[in-house]
Amino acid sequence: MVITAAWGVAQTAKKQPAKSVAAADTTRNRNDKLIRLIHSDSLNYNEQLTPGLKILRGNVVLRHEDALLYCDSAYFYEQQNTIDAYGRVRMLQSDSVMAYGETLYYNGNTRIARLRGKVRLIHKSYTMTQMAADSVVYDRTRGVAYYERGGVIRDELNTLRSVRGEYMPARHQSVFYDNIHLRHPNFVLEADTLYYNTSSHIAELQGPTNIDYRDSTHIYSTDGWYNTQTEQSMLLRRSIVTHQSGQTMTSDTIFYDKRNKFGRLFGHMHMTDSAQQKTLYGNYGEMWEKDKRGYATREALLVDWSDSIWTYVHADTLRTEDIPYSLMVLTTRDDSLHTVDTGYVDTITNWIRAYRHVRIYRSDAQAVCDSMSWQDRDSVLRLYYDPICWQQAMQVSADSAQIYIQNGTVDHICGQGNALAIKHEVLDYYDQCAGKDMTAYIKDDTIRRIDVNANARTIFFPKEDDGSYLGMNVTESNFIKVYFVNQEPDHSVFTQQSQCTLYPMDKIPAGQDRLSGFFWADAERPKRPGAVMLHPKRTERPSAIISASGKSE
Repeated sequence: MVITAAWGVAQTAKKQPAKSVAAADTTRNRNDKLIRLIHSDSLNYNEQLTPGLKILRGNVVLRHEDALLYCDSAYFYEQQNTIDAYGRVRMLQSDSVMAYGETLYYNGNTRIARLRGKVRLIHKSYTMTQMAADSVVYDRTRGVAYYERGGVIRDELNTLRSVRGEYMPARHQSVFYDNIHLRHPNFVLEADTLYYNTSSHIAELQGPTNIDYRDSTHIYSTDGWYNTQTEQSMLLRRSIVTHQSGQTMTSDTIFYDKRNKFGRLFGHMHMTDSAQQKTLYGNYGEMWEKDKRGYATREALLVDWSDSIWTYVHADTLRTEDIPYSLMVLTTRDDSLHTVDTGYVDTITNWIRAYRHVRIYRSDAQAVCDSMSWQDRDSVLRLYYDPICWQQAMQVSADSAQIYIQNGTVDHICGQGNALAIKHEVLDYYDQCAGKDMTAYIKDDTIRRIDVNANARTIFFPKEDDGSYLGMNVTESNFIKVYFVNQEPDHSVFTQQSQCTLYPMDKIPAGQDRLSGFFWADAERPKRPGAVMLHPKRTERPSAIISASGKSE
């Protein structure tokens, strides 16, 4: 038996009196909202036992507005405008949304469909999205399908599972709650709340979220977005990106491009390399994973904790990167034939560069300069443009300088061009060494010897055994070695062409107790780790130019 909607309308029309045009329009609008029976193999109804109920069996087809419903059998409550459908349920809306299930409860007045049993909802547009759950509610008025007892949504890239979920086909927007698990070919995302757009493939992170890659990159964030197609993300609220290689990025905001292995950090950032045992701080920075290259600026700070003595470096801009190089090693040795064979091994050194307003603190030495370079392979801090170094009570300055570190501690300091070493004694008296080049040797955190080369000059205030001062000793020579005991000058070695003069304390010539180029810059010295972030004014240096011949001009 076939019952059609057209037949039903025709029979009703014969029994009704003629209506006005306005009334006809109202009826037509009301009828458009009614569920219409298109086809069924059989129809049964009993007005006395079950008034208003029609039982449909076999290849049932119904229509409501722009939606078609297919099932094996149904209870059709025509007066209530509802349908209970059973068996191979299929609902098609405008050729774009298809829903499948074992049971459907649909209300034509509220336009809410409740599907049960192996439910699948498929959104067919230029992308294919599927929702699967044991129970799904589809609100056609709001354009929202949701589940509350576990389900999954799939598109061509991702599979998302959660306890509760919503999908808005017209907006391609999904919302997930509780125990979210997103699986992508390259990573897995877990969260408590997630907004996901199946068109743009962008996931909006809400609450604690963890993203794990197969290569062991881990992302933690509580706010931001992640493009699962391009693998680019904007991570907010102190997010963390960690790599298996030991690199970690933390910042208020991180733009991270996983595919190109690049990160850009904004606000209170720090980048840590646990392998190199270094951390880079600042308010803006960038990192490239490939060669472990990064830089920081805006209150930039580097902390090196690879040795027992930590090194703190501040500058306007700090850069760090790994540089490959070949290391020559002994491969075979035959002492009987006096033959030695060598080979080369490829290795990597970490290179740090600092630019403008550089300040350095170590417990065994401090320094300031305009720029700095430092490589792990030789453990040498190279200081450029008017550097000043401090070691205990000694100040060492030059046009350029190097601080050599061996076994984790400062071994010696070298200065080239206008080298000057000063130690404050009492009142306005200072021990001084000056020359073209200078090397200060350090042992047990104390300067033991200073070698001055070319145009060497010294001013010392020797003491009696009781600690009283003998006077002021002035020496000029081409080369001088000064030996120290307990940080005090003990004796000197110089060439035969030297000139030495000892002035009693009460007969020191006025203005002769300072070497040319003398300046005292203790106000610039960083005396604790946090002091490297201060910006004291640089001390003005007097002009004391040493010519190539070694003579003062």
